[in-house]
Amino acid sequence: MLRLPRLRYLRPASPREAAAEAADLGTRAMLVAGGTDLYPKLKRRQFDPDTLVGLSHLGELRGVRGDAGAGFEVGALVTLSKAAAHGALRAAYPGYAEAAGLVSSPPLRNVGTIGGNLCVDTRCNYYDMTYEWRKSIGFCMKKDGDICLVAPSSPRCWAVSSSDTAPAAIALGATALLAGPDGQRELPVAALYRDDGIEYLAKQPFEVVTALRLPPTDGVRSAYVKLRRRGSIDFPIAGAGVALRFEDGIVRWARIVLSGVGSHPVEAKAAGEFLAGRELTPEVTAKAAELAARPAKPLDNADLAHFWRKRMVRLVVEQAIDKAAARA
Repeated sequence: MLRLPRLRYLRPASPREAAAEAADLGTRAMLVAGGTDLYPKLKRRQFDPDTLVGLSHLGELRGVRGDAGAGFEVGALVTLSKAAAHGALRAAYPGYAEAAGLVSSPPLRNVGTIGGNLCVDTRCNYYDMTYEWRKSIGFCMKKDGDICLVAPSSPRCWAVSSSDTAPAAIALGATALLAGPDGQRELPVAALYRDDGIEYLAKQPFEVVTALRLPPTDGVRSAYVKLRRRGSIDFPIAGAGVALRFEDGIVRWARIVLSGVGSHPVEAKAAGEFLAGRELTPEVTAKAAELAARPAKPLDNADLAHFWRKRMVRLVVEQAIDKAAARA
C-alpha cells in the first residue's frame, strides 16, 4: 500500500494569506484543494514538500455568480460535478459544463475543483509511476532524472497536458483570477500555460487561483468532445473544445483548442481562421478538422499508439464543431 509522507497542514484565513505562506516556504510547500491529483502523486513521491497549504475551507471561493448576458464568475473551489450540473452555466456555456462533467469519475468530480483542473499536473507514462518503478529505470527529466525517456535527445520534458476544462475555457475566452501575497491579478486562461512538461504553468507556484471568469455568451455556441479508452476515469487521449459565433448562417468567429496532444492546451488557430466567414458545410468542417490536427503532437508517453491518437484528433474536432453548430 502506498502511503502519504508525513506532512504539516496549514489552514490560512484567506487566499492572500495562503499565497503568502506558500511564498515564504518556497519549494517546501504546495497548495491543495480537492487533492485528487496531488495526493496520489505525493504517495508516489512525485512531489516532496513537507507542508501543504490547504484551500478547501475557504468558503469565499465556492460561489457561482452572474448570468449569460453579463458573464459568470465561478469560484475556484466549485467542484467539477457542481459546475457540470449548474443549470445556468450549462445553458450559457455547454462546452465548459461538458468538459467539467467528463473529468475522471463521479466520485472524483465530487471532490475535484475547477481551479484544480486548470492547474492539473502534466502526465507521462514514465512519470506517473511509483518511486520504485521510476528508480528502476533511472528516473526521468520531470522528476529525479536528467533525460526525457520519450525523446532522449531532446533538451526538454514532453509530459502531456490533460486538463479537460482548460481547452473549453480557452475557447470561450475565459480569464483566471490569481491571488498573490500583495494582491490579485487577472490572466487569460490561454496565458496560464507554458509549452513545457515540467514548468507547465505560467503563474507563480504560490499564486492561488481564486475564480474563473467566463465572458458574456454573445451568441457563442460551444462544445467539448473527449476521446479516452474507457467512458470514465481516464485522462483524454485527445480532447477538443470549440466555440463558434454565427451570423445569418455564416461562421463569423471560431476558436478550437485541443487537450492531450501537447505539454499545454494547443490552440488550432489556422482552423479557427479558416472557419471564419464560411458556411459550415460538411466539407468545410472536414477541412477545419484537418487543419486543427496539424499542430497536435502526441508522443509515445500516454495511452494507446501516438500515430492513432494523431488521426483521432481530426475526428474529435469534427464532432465538436458539429455539436456546437447544432446548438441554438
